[in-house]
Amino acid sequence: MTEWVPVIYGIGLDAAGRCQHYHLETDIAALWCRRCQRYYACYRCHDTLCQHTFVASAPTDLAVMCGACRYRMTVDRYHEGQCPHCHRPFNPHCHRPFNPRCRLHDQVYFEK
Repeated sequence: MTEWVPVIYGIGLDAAGRCQHYHLETDIAALWCRRCQRYYACYRCHDTLCQHTFVASAPTDLAVMCGACRYRMTVDRYHEGQCPHCHRPFNPHCHRPFNPRCRLHDQVYFEK
């Protein structure tokens, strides 16, 4: 039996889910749209591809998926992955770095 692997939706994606809007090496955090029930590379891809704006995830949703290892996590788990010295974010599962500027969009992606 094969394991289900969630798909990342977006525009101009590479294998790790980087899109035409965000394509740095660290842009590998896919975000869950609560309305669509799908992961998107970014809210800009979502809003271009869908007929509605991105709907933020609830605290209990598996709101973030790593494009490198496909590990899914809640927003709390996502925020736990942080270097104690430099405070740069990383995936707490595979330890791949996430783009620290993604946190600037927390209000778009996550309910308070």
